[in-house]
Amino acid sequence: MTASRHALDLPADHPFTVHHLPYGAVSDGPDAPPRLAVRVGDHALDLASFAADTPWTAALAGPTLNAFLELGPTAWAGLREHLTQALTDPRRRAEVEQHLRPLTELTTHLPLEVKDYVDFYASEQHATNVGRIFRPDGEPLTPNWKHLPIGYHGRSSTIVVSGTDIPRPVGQRKAPSDPEPTFGPSIKLDIEAELGFVVAGSTPLGSPVGIDDAADHLFGVALFNDWSARDLQAWEYVPLGPFLGKSFASSVAAWITPMAALEAARIQLPAQDPQPLPYLTGSGAGLFGLDITMEVRLNGEVVSRPPYRAMYWSPAQMLAHLTVNGARLSSGDLFASGTVSGTQREQRGSFLELSWNGTEPFTLPDGSEHAFLRDGDTVTITATAPGQHGSTLGLAEVTGTIRPAR
Repeated sequence: MTASRHALDLPADHPFTVHHLPYGAVSDGPDAPPRLAVRVGDHALDLASFAADTPWTAALAGPTLNAFLELGPTAWAGLREHLTQALTDPRRRAEVEQHLRPLTELTTHLPLEVKDYVDFYASEQHATNVGRIFRPDGEPLTPNWKHLPIGYHGRSSTIVVSGTDIPRPVGQRKAPSDPEPTFGPSIKLDIEAELGFVVAGSTPLGSPVGIDDAADHLFGVALFNDWSARDLQAWEYVPLGPFLGKSFASSVAAWITPMAALEAARIQLPAQDPQPLPYLTGSGAGLFGLDITMEVRLNGEVVSRPPYRAMYWSPAQMLAHLTVNGARLSSGDLFASGTVSGTQREQRGSFLELSWNGTEPFTLPDGSEHAFLRDGDTVTITATAPGQHGSTLGLAEVTGTIRPAR
């Protein structure tokens, strides 16, 4: 790789300093073979070449992180220490820069072979808003909501890397006033601003992962957009839940932030009442939230700032519940938090909530009103979190543009 002058002269407030070091996959072009990399500022550090002759060489030689994820926490920590030492030692600057390339010269790829995918529903405010929209005369939360992290299995093969265009999905829909269902492109296409969690460490069938062991299987996070066709979803979801209204596409950021980079972002969970069953509490070490603030932009304009810190269920609780029935884990599994929403309108993480199912459109600075997504709309989700030594991390964006139905 060609050396890049002054690639390590990073300002302290850069979102991708050596305190961050997210993992991704890059290539020299869309059709070139991907290789693993770590992001340093606005450059990518080639892992296969830089980590040659280390204990992790073989696991980093492929196009995805799956083999490295399988090595476990000791290997993850070892490589992170190896990278940090090299990147902070002025004497090794010339050596490091031989393995750096500007991101402007590279194409990013999905850095995982996603083995399985589960989406949760972990925001109390989002669940409350949805309940009030669809059950205005009943209790907004279902009776089970505060006893277990609710989720559904999605379709891993339609998870795409940030920047991938999203064709408008087609399917059946039926409004309550319609005599019969109709077929065609979704007219209530939506976003869901979420945080995805990358799972590592395979487990055998029938062996649950306890909440106190969840940290050994939580490798990192990435911003996630679970595109949702609300009209298809409303007609199909009774009695078995989401299906075609969700499975057409979900977008994930190209760079995965290690959990190790988020130590300073850990916070106490909101009070959980009633207290969950023991398998969801353990020693208490897994009961943590994350101080991450998202921004949702529609066509470049900020329309929402969802606060992840308000999420009711911990990622460790989600993982423990996912496996409590004996379901297997595979390195490369991905689970998402569900839509992140706060108590204020400007903190709602879906257009369903922002527009109250289309009855209260939101207004952009140019005066235009929006409810659900139009062809040509681009949605970009970004986020920040506290980092080490007072730094601020910027999670890699997830973005996508809606294209007409095919």
